Amino acid sequence: MTVSGFTFNAFSENTYLLHDATGQCVVVDPGCYDKAEQQALRAFIEAQGLRVVLLLNTHCHIDHVFGNKFILDTYDVPFLIHEADLATLRAVPTYAPSYGFAQYSPAEPTGFLTPGTPVTFGTTELEVRFAPGHAPGHVVFYHAPTATVIGGDVLFQGSIGRTDLPGGDYNTLIDSIRTQLLTLPDTVTVYPGHGPATTIGAERQSNPFLR
Repeated sequence: MTVSGFTFNAFSENTYLLHDATGQCVVVDPGCYDKAEQQALRAFIEAQGLRVVLLLNTHCHIDHVFGNKFILDTYDVPFLIHEADLATLRAVPTYAPSYGFAQYSPAEPTGFLTPGTPVTFGTTELEVRFAPGHAPGHVVFYHAPTATVIGGDVLFQGSIGRTDLPGGDYNTLIDSIRTQLLTLPDTVTVYPGHGPATTIGAERQSNPFLR
């Protein structure tokens, strides 16, 4: 599996495309808000000859869902989140204008993720791990063969997700990190929702929030 990343919107959010040798592609957390960002994502997909088959959200805060409607309108694919984050997703239109994003268009999921039930595309299988604390329905996606985690806003390089937003809880987040991420091998690369990639081993050794 190949991970291709893009940084979009005023929150510097990381959007990921997951694709394999079959050419099938999954979009995770599309943060593309304006037409230029949308076109950049679509141009890459077309240039690589990818076929989008699925849209996933690790969680549903505003910066991670800007592009949901664009992806659904463009590619007409299933859209999955954890059911516990449905209220988070539906709250976005109520506050988007106050953040300066009056053009946000909401989208409803077509189904829900179940931790322990894998997500598959092409020849790839992703393990779904439930990791609340930053958001009540946060999940991460683990691909063991390439030692890769798409981690959303749970664990960052030298930091962790904020817990002062509705549905956040510090102790829950730390427990999620310890049980769902630090149980993975040190060599696993974490692709976070903001900032550079890191590894489980590096964060286990030096992250000040995990000491």
